[in-house]
Amino acid sequence: MKYVDYLNTEIGLLKIEATDSSITAINLVNTKDKPINENNIIKECKQELTEYFNKTRTKFNCKIEFKGTNFQHQVWQALTTIPYGKTVSYQDIANMINNPKAVRAVGGAIHNNPILIIVPCHRVIGKNGKLVGFACGLDVKEKLLDIER
Repeated sequence: MKYVDYLNTEIGLLKIEATDSSITAINLVNTKDKPINENNIIKECKQELTEYFNKTRTKFNCKIEFKGTNFQHQVWQALTTIPYGKTVSYQDIANMINNPKAVRAVGGAIHNNPILIIVPCHRVIGKNGKLVGFACGLDVKEKLLDIER
């Protein structure tokens, strides 16, 4: 069964989707496009996200489930190892998955990350240290990084 709920945050409205056992998506949306159908997995996730935005949580315990290609799974799994408050480059992620020439493909996989914040794609920046490429906009990326400072 699919479950859906929403959480208003300082970056906007987050849509949280889950199965009976794990979070499958967290996305920034403009409106509530589906009726609320919450379960305990979503309740836990909302609590952890609220704590994150209140700067009292640095690590997530919610079970997550990736839906994507094997390459995307590798990239998204690598993202989960970036410590709170730290940033890495796209090249660093490519190196972490032992595919140093796949920087562009890494960028594509990060762009398609279905689980915002918990899978911290906002912690990936350009090799030159500049904020680049974020599906939700660089202003949102900057806000998330500011929360972690």
